[in-house]
Amino acid sequence: MIAELESGIPRHQARLLANEVLTSPEAAEEIRELTLELDDPDFQFEPGQSIAVIVPGPHELGHAEHVRFYTIADAPLPHKGKPVVEICVRRCEYLDEFSGERYEGVASKYLCELEKGAELTLAGPVGLAFEVPEDRTANLLLIGLGTGIAPFRAFLRHIYRNLGGWEGQVLLFHGARTGLELVYMNDHRNDITEYVDEETFRAIEALSPRPHWNEPPALEDALKAHEEEVWRLLQQPGTWTYVAGIAEVRDMLDRVLSEFAGSEQEWARRKAELVAGGRWTEILY
Repeated sequence: MIAELESGIPRHQARLLANEVLTSPEAAEEIRELTLELDDPDFQFEPGQSIAVIVPGPHELGHAEHVRFYTIADAPLPHKGKPVVEICVRRCEYLDEFSGERYEGVASKYLCELEKGAELTLAGPVGLAFEVPEDRTANLLLIGLGTGIAPFRAFLRHIYRNLGGWEGQVLLFHGARTGLELVYMNDHRNDITEYVDEETFRAIEALSPRPHWNEPPALEDALKAHEEEVWRLLQQPGTWTYVAGIAEVRDMLDRVLSEFAGSEQEWARRKAELVAGGRWTEILY
């Protein structure tokens, strides 16, 4: 999520406590977790919200600052002293279509190469939080790709750790190009597996069938393999759906769920009902 920073959003000074690689050394992508300590003792956030990282310039086109938003990857906890947040950062590269040259992402390069103890400027929090249903028997359908797992990690920690558990069904669909790029679900960091002993939680992985050909994760196939269950959940008044990751996920979901519903019109109607009822939330970039 890259955007101009609106006036009125509070800024905070922070210090880098840790900069850890989450993916395997053999992975095609480098994804890191940064742990940041904020100077403001009153800083508060909710699961699903983001924090802006402000990269000092000057930058191209004369910009004094470069701003990049990252979803906070941990649940809020009561704290004594300075609050701490974690963000998930993928090292990005961009290909110039005219010159063929590759350029590193400004914010990801800045963050991935920060050393422990570095000072940086943040702003926020911003964005709509993942609203947690008051009814703990509600079903939760979580769908995301890549670093889209970050808000779900925070959400799962919140409902199982802060709230003490969840009685409704919690179904997570998450994927990456290969198992080496799975975040919080690999040999280095297996945070999500701490919930597999919960009777209400289940995670379904979606990997690319042909990663060497740069085919995307087979999230569509994973959803279709569980069509009956997914559509049953979406029909129930007690189901809340949360979507996170790249913007293309929305188009894929609309296409697949239109098939489940029998037509684009029927899915559009059902989705409108979910949105109007506050039971469909998207964090896309």
